[in-house]
Amino acid sequence: MTHRLYIDLPLQEGHLIDLPEDAVRHVQVLRLQPGSPVVVFNGRGGEWQSSIGHIGRNDAQVRVGVYHPRNCEVAWRVTLAVGMPANDRMDGLVEKATELGVDAVQPLVTERSVLRLAGERAVRKREHWQSIAAAAAQQCGRTRLPRVEPVRPLGEWLARLPHGVLDSRWLLSLRGAKAVVDLAAQGGPATLIALSGPEGGLTAAEEVAALNHGFIAAGLGPRVLRADTAPIALLAHLSLLGDAIGRA
Repeated sequence: MTHRLYIDLPLQEGHLIDLPEDAVRHVQVLRLQPGSPVVVFNGRGGEWQSSIGHIGRNDAQVRVGVYHPRNCEVAWRVTLAVGMPANDRMDGLVEKATELGVDAVQPLVTERSVLRLAGERAVRKREHWQSIAAAAAQQCGRTRLPRVEPVRPLGEWLARLPHGVLDSRWLLSLRGAKAVVDLAAQGGPATLIALSGPEGGLTAAEEVAALNHGFIAAGLGPRVLRADTAPIALLAHLSLLGDAIGRA
């Protein structure tokens, strides 16, 4: 098995790159040696067959090899806008969403949010979630890194959405919703913004606000899913359906 390393730097064949601190630790944990083959990627598409160069006590280098334009993205470019679930559930949500091909994650503060972030704490959490996305992309084979956007209140985020943009906007809801399977079957690959609530869901007023900004109520079935389950169920369906379209 050839290990993968995420390096947030411009990469070019033949260059000798000093690894960032987190990648150095990863190389040390894996007990790689000079000359060990690795695959490196920078999250901007494609990957490079490479090898470990120097390894020191606190530093390491990689020699960038041949570039391969590998792409394993799903057909839908999905932005997941989610009322942040509390405790470590948001960590797991970012990890699984990355594995399932999400393009961006937008953390939201809503009326019923248990997790409320602002200021420096929100900045640190965003950086933490971005590192989780990088680790998940490294593990699952993706060559593009999803973005974790700054934490925003729901109303402010809705107001920032552009008008007249040709995207799909789905609001995960139990109120008069169309089935996700039917909505997904109506069109081919698209840009999708999926809005999902926190524990307790969005309030009726918040759902109305979303509908007024071009969202369509979309349902995942009669069961009430947890705040960290519903978005993953949606992404899993779109990922499998998109892969099937790609094979057709």
